[in-house]
Amino acid sequence: METRGTVVVILAILMVATVDAKIYGRCELAVKLDKAGLNGFKGYTIADWLCMAHYESGFDSSFMDHNPDGSSEYGIFQLNSAWWCDNGVTPTWNLCHMNCRDLLNRHLLDDILCARQVVSSKKGMAAWDSWTQHCDGHDLSEWLKGCNMRVKIDSKKVNS
Repeated sequence: METRGTVVVILAILMVATVDAKIYGRCELAVKLDKAGLNGFKGYTIADWLCMAHYESGFDSSFMDHNPDGSSEYGIFQLNSAWWCDNGVTPTWNLCHMNCRDLLNRHLLDDILCARQVVSSKKGMAAWDSWTQHCDGHDLSEWLKGCNMRVKIDSKKVNS
């Protein structure tokens, strides 16, 4: 009987975690990122952010991936547990001073604040291999097509 109660509690917790996750639409995410001040931040456009987030997580706030080195990546921007957050398992620098689980919900402010820190580092958006492979140097205009928003265009990326 006690085991059955434990299973019910675990299922309830999993359902709450799942309900709090969200797969964002492209334009919906663009508006959120713009409102958070990412348009033109360190020389990157909203299209850069959308392209990177698409290839990292498919705009899924609950996406989590495991790496061969034992670290994991969390949330819409796939922030790594060895560097940016603490998952309680991987040795970490925890440069964003946060629990990795906080990156797995629909509330993107903590994800955005941490991603700003990543972009402010020496590598800029090149910290994400997916941005380097799929976004850097490419025409990103399609990412904002139909989103009805003004974009700061800055062809020169600033990493300082």
